[in-house]
Amino acid sequence: MARGTVLGRLGWKIGEVAEITAETPKVSSIAIDVPDWPGHLAGQHVDVRLTAEDGYQAQRSYSIASAPEDRRVTITVERLDDGEVSPYLVGELGARDKIELRGPIGGFFVWRAPGESPLLLIAGGSGVVPLMAMIRHRAAARDRTPVRLLYSSKTFEDVIYREELERLATADPTLDVRHTLTRSHPDGWRGYARRLDRQMIDDVAWPAQPPPAVFICGPTSFVEAAASLLVEHGYDPGWIRTERFGATGG
Repeated sequence: MARGTVLGRLGWKIGEVAEITAETPKVSSIAIDVPDWPGHLAGQHVDVRLTAEDGYQAQRSYSIASAPEDRRVTITVERLDDGEVSPYLVGELGARDKIELRGPIGGFFVWRAPGESPLLLIAGGSGVVPLMAMIRHRAAARDRTPVRLLYSSKTFEDVIYREELERLATADPTLDVRHTLTRSHPDGWRGYARRLDRQMIDDVAWPAQPPPAVFICGPTSFVEAAASLLVEHGYDPGWIRTERFGATGG
């Protein structure tokens, strides 16, 4: 989808908020009706622009959470208390409000069903968003490419899409979802309870033949650690696609 990868060919569109869903205390998903949306691939993102009454503008990029099969564009936003954009999107924005966006953007960090090889997804925090688009795309396409998701969150309450992931994994034995909680965990927790490490990677990594498709998204330090651990495990760096984010001001 080359038309979605070149900013010079993309114009700003005005979408209307159709629905807002609280995912965690600080994270919400915003479903937007966008006129003449050209379609997107799982893993792409959009730019969102806010304009104040005095003309000041702030712009941020957000991964698309919805599957390409969904008629609406959904972004999932984590509120950063000191941010310029996210506190408005998560807290003030409401249904039927207008929102300005541009996209879809990105052509490297994308996955298309049907998959040609096993899929390994590794997410840190809100880095799960583009990976969730891939999981939703796979489900909508009724694809049965084997998938493993390793998802690191601070606490149980911080797990984005927790109930949906559980429902999808329960219904589909070829989708393996594993969580690790790095700060605290509830009584009876059966997942991992530590930061990402080599043993965890050894547990979830697919055999190297055939070469798996690997996507990692999260904070920069998390992505670098996960990629390094996979290389130590024996994966070719060329198999690994990464997308990272740092402190951008929200």
